[in-house]
Amino acid sequence: MTVDLGPGLVLALVLLLALAVAASLVGRLGIAREQVVAAVRAVAQLAAVSLVVAAAVQTLVGGIAFAALMFTIAVWTTTGRVGVRDCWPFTALALLAGVLPVLGLVLVSGATPVNGTTVVALGGIVIGNMMTAHTLTGRRLFAELRDQRGIYEAGLALGLQRHEAIGEVIDPVTAEGLVPNLDQTKTVGLVTLPGAFIGVLLGGGSPLQAGAAQVLVLVAIMAGQACTVTTLTWLIARGRVVPADLRSTLHP
Repeated sequence: MTVDLGPGLVLALVLLLALAVAASLVGRLGIAREQVVAAVRAVAQLAAVSLVVAAAVQTLVGGIAFAALMFTIAVWTTTGRVGVRDCWPFTALALLAGVLPVLGLVLVSGATPVNGTTVVALGGIVIGNMMTAHTLTGRRLFAELRDQRGIYEAGLALGLQRHEAIGEVIDPVTAEGLVPNLDQTKTVGLVTLPGAFIGVLLGGGSPLQAGAAQVLVLVAIMAGQACTVTTLTWLIARGRVVPADLRSTLHP
């Protein structure tokens, strides 16, 4: 798929945004304003980032620096979405637990060249998906801890340690944040042709190369998200990543 940079693109974006806002208003989703802001930011950010990336990928050091910037923004975004902004060092640890092993294994294995382009491209995909896993898991687990306080207190009454009582509440739903990637991995090529596949094709690669790149990306995301979610769950149980409204309850 190619996109012409002209009036047609502008018209398509305006119409799509109007459709999104209309659906939000009809469904009373309460996110119409946020959708407009997101779309405007996306246009402005991608225009600026395109120029920066073109310079950053020229060297390995530049690629690493840009990946570090992406990581910083990911930590800031997900801590705000989950409501644990003041826990950012531990959120950063949870994201690093997924990002570093995945990038390290892929680069050391020789599956991809070690250069600025690879670090930015693969790093952006992996970091973004670790951020998503942290957000989905954090929001789900904290909601469960608020709704199932009785189970937590019953665990304490039975003599469980605090982290064990928290585990009784969150363990049954911990893996829910991993479901989207699992489903995408299972159905890739049958339901969707994700970005890495299309990107390789547009870059002149063969369908086999595109398929190999997409499998590598999906398995990398699956591995990284499992590490991030496992680390996050451990940190939540021990009071390192907890919203302010739950701290007095879980770790007085």
